[in-house]
Amino acid sequence: MTAESTSPKNLYSFKPLNNKGETYDLSQLKGQVVMIVNVASKCGFTPQYQGLEKLYKEYKDKGLTILGFPCNQFGGQEPGTADEIQNFCQVNFGVTFPVLAKVDVNGDKADPLWEWMKNEKTGLLGLKRIKWNFTKFIIDREGNVVSRWGSMTTPDSLKSEIERELAKGSQANPAE
Repeated sequence: MTAESTSPKNLYSFKPLNNKGETYDLSQLKGQVVMIVNVASKCGFTPQYQGLEKLYKEYKDKGLTILGFPCNQFGGQEPGTADEIQNFCQVNFGVTFPVLAKVDVNGDKADPLWEWMKNEKTGLLGLKRIKWNFTKFIIDREGNVVSRWGSMTTPDSLKSEIERELAKGSQANPAE
């Protein structure tokens, strides 16, 4: 989406690319709680893949989806191809959640999904810019950004927030 008169209303407006270069329509996630993270294979925070996978395994059957978006904008810490990134994630951390196509999260070529999330939930001191790898956004079951967390926030420390968001929709039918 470019700068149009109608701005996106929620997560379901976006169709980023998956790791094969095909459209990944986020409307398929309606009714789920979604955590979106910019990831990198050669970063000091890369071990967070393990915590992300643990959360995904624990809560996926309760309505949580985690999406990883590789990004090479921070110290060139994600230089690989899509296949190399997938292989790294699976071999080193057993990642089973979707890791989509590599994106820019800042600048003129920033992915529209990331621009929307940054506008919806600014960072520290109201700054929109993503500061580093492993920034996390939590999206509620209606597709709205509810929180943003920096690299220092571990996936495990977000369990109570995820549980709270999951509980909000437990009365509704997330399959619709």
